[in-house]
Amino acid sequence: MTIRSHMFAAAAVAAGTALVLAGCSSSDSGGDTTEQGFPETLTLAAIPAENSTDLEASYDPLIKMLEKRTGSSIEFVQASDYAGVVEGMIAGNVDLAFFGPFAYVVAGINGADITPLGAVIGDEGEEPGYQSYGLARSEEGNINGLADFAGKKVCFVDPSSTSGFLYPSAGLIEEGVIESGSEADISAAMTPIYAGGHDASALSIANGDCDAGFAFDTMVDQTMIEKGELQPGQLKTVWKSEMIAGSVFAANNDLGTETVDKLKTIFTEDMNVPAFEAEGFCEGDACRVTDERAWGVVPAADTDYDGVRHVCDVTGSEKCQG
Repeated sequence: MTIRSHMFAAAAVAAGTALVLAGCSSSDSGGDTTEQGFPETLTLAAIPAENSTDLEASYDPLIKMLEKRTGSSIEFVQASDYAGVVEGMIAGNVDLAFFGPFAYVVAGINGADITPLGAVIGDEGEEPGYQSYGLARSEEGNINGLADFAGKKVCFVDPSSTSGFLYPSAGLIEEGVIESGSEADISAAMTPIYAGGHDASALSIANGDCDAGFAFDTMVDQTMIEKGELQPGQLKTVWKSEMIAGSVFAANNDLGTETVDKLKTIFTEDMNVPAFEAEGFCEGDACRVTDERAWGVVPAADTDYDGVRHVCDVTGSEKCQG
């Protein structure tokens, strides 16, 4: 096990414990409700897709809209790891969560009773979803596909990341670089480095700390370039995954069917840039939410994530088992 793997295990326990022991969720509120019929407090949990000291700020318009539509006080929890959000939802101390596709599937595998409220899209009219990129420095002439990752220092994001670990593992299996998606098989074929964030993975490649690695598409093509963290053309894309279902907001079914259905309507009708602007919560790009800088939320179904479940079957990843 790598040093990062030990850190992941420790962080998962710590994050999970923090959320399990966190204050009251709606199920502990004694049945008090708002005028709109929602619990007085709703707990919303998320993890950063990139290194972020203030993830809550990227949720500000969404939180304001949720408070206005529900009358609830929104308690935002920034977890340090996917496992923390999953464990918090399972324990009943998280009412709402923003999951990556893999974390959403793993939550269900582990017994979390949840319903998708909607998936995020980058711009109006888009379909939800994104791709994992296999990356190398543009001047690196010896890495032009996943087969060339063998024997190299390779940056992954997190062992529980959809586009930063699971889909890359499936791609490496298909190329014959590894036999399974286990961390042991990966370590036998290359030197894995778990960067902890998609931006950190891309920067490690650009800086030469990793020979190659993985991150999701818009982080590399848009976000980091707009922030000046990468120069256009600094990295080359040597592999792309199939389309992955979009990151999703999900509700704990402990809230009850009627409340979950109301939340679906709120998320799919009111959580978007025009609605935020109409309420005066923000203007322009300041209305984009989550650290994926999403335009808004559109309907999603549990079956949308069957592709992730299939990749779990292909890789045999122990992370898919929880």
